[in-house]
Amino acid sequence: MSSRNIGIRDVARAAGVSATTVSHVLNDAPYARVSPETREKVKTTAVRLGYGPNRLARALRSRKSGVLGLVSEDVATTPHAGRIILGADEAARARGYTLMIINTAGSADHGSREADVESLLERQVDGILYATMYHRYLQAPANLGKVPSVLVDAVTADDSFPAVVPDEYGGAAAAVEALLAAGHTRIGFINNTEDVPSTVRRLQGFRDTLTRAGLDGASAPVQPASSDAAGGYAAARRMLGGGHPPSGLFCYNDRMAMGAYRAAAELGLSIPGDLSVVGFDDQELIAASLHPGLTTVALPHYGMGAWAADRLIDAIEAGPGGADDPDGTTDPVLLGCPLVTRGSIAAPREQS
Repeated sequence: MSSRNIGIRDVARAAGVSATTVSHVLNDAPYARVSPETREKVKTTAVRLGYGPNRLARALRSRKSGVLGLVSEDVATTPHAGRIILGADEAARARGYTLMIINTAGSADHGSREADVESLLERQVDGILYATMYHRYLQAPANLGKVPSVLVDAVTADDSFPAVVPDEYGGAAAAVEALLAAGHTRIGFINNTEDVPSTVRRLQGFRDTLTRAGLDGASAPVQPASSDAAGGYAAARRMLGGGHPPSGLFCYNDRMAMGAYRAAAELGLSIPGDLSVVGFDDQELIAASLHPGLTTVALPHYGMGAWAADRLIDAIEAGPGGADDPDGTTDPVLLGCPLVTRGSIAAPREQS
């Protein structure tokens, strides 16, 4: 076989691994979980076969443009979520593709979203990434499936598209485990009121983690409110102003945690001396600027963008009739939400 015809799938077959694994290894994907032994095997096999991607030659043979489209719902104007674009762009460049971006309003009607997708299709993109401004259920534009497409931070009701989303449950578990590790047994949760996956999964992670620790997760205090600073403030006032208040507080997001800081101050509670607080999202303009700095859970925006771009390119290069998903499923892929430790957690005062 001539080296100029060697592709990722040839390397995958020879190494006995998936094409996705080969892509992750050869592109040094920072989020990939591949053992050192497998990495060495893939690299050795690629060298032995003479693998060397040539985008121009490949484009001439396949009549592909080498361009990926990204429709982003307000993502381009959201500072922390802009890392989705960065992750997708760097992963695409590593494999010889260029990213073309259209920013659409999250409130846009279905017809406007179809028009945005159509605009990319008219420019002959090889595939489309569709990124939403937060983890939610999406009614996908009808024309999205005309080329290979991957959802970022969204899922459809029938899982008709490959998708990558944050592990909301695991992130909530990490937040609660941090409070438990500090010695807290009275932990409350300030939750969102919107009907979105994160509301449900973070609540479930909160309750289950307490239950696994031998506490009564089912009856642990929960206060729902709007997912902003005002909502966090109102919910924290209700929760902290009653009898036997929690010594640890997990907040649905960093904006609600900011409101909880204000409520604690008005009630004469110091953080973390009297009250430990954990947020979610790691919005650095908030979390790092609060005093003390807010311990929070980071959303994997960069990793989601990079994974989605790699997954999309795999589908494009598989061609018509190729495996739609390397794992044989379109179930959403969950990426971990790591804890970012700052200064808002300490042992409860009575145990200090």
